[in-house]
This record gives sequence, structure tokens and C-alpha cells, in this order.
Amino acid sequence: MKCYECSKNGKDSDTLAICIICGRGVCKEHLVREETPVWEGEYSIKLKCGMGIACDYKDVQHWKKVLCMPCHKALVENY
Repeated sequence: MKCYECSKNGKDSDTLAICIICGRGVCKEHLVREETPVWEGEYSIKLKCGMGIACDYKDVQHWKKVLCMPCHKALVENY
């Protein structure tokens, strides 16, 4: 997979991560990885913490998340 932002600019860079909000592939240059504010609602996936035990949502709220720069900008504008 190639970086979405690089492709828009005519570059050919491999994807290092996927934006947790929009699903775009992003390279190291175009990603932001940080702890985001607590999200309201549920995640669309169910996580297992290990040994078959389901995670509580509070367990995943403070993980650092990868976002593309446009989604990060929109998130920051709404903090």
C-alpha cells in the first residue's frame, strides 16, 4: 500500500500506518501518533485484552492513535 498524501503529490512512498479515523494509508512523514482525547461512543471493533478477556473501553481510551494529518487537524480544531 502507498501513502495517500504522497500519491496526491506525485510521490511513491510506502504506508507505515493506517489512520484510525478515515482509513487512509500514511507514511512516516504524513502521520501523527499521539494520545487523543477520550472518544464518546463505542469502537466499531471489539478488542481482546488477552486470554479471552474482553477489554473495557476505558482500557483503550489512552492508547496513542495514528491519524493522518487532515484528520488530526479536524480533531484538534474540535478539542
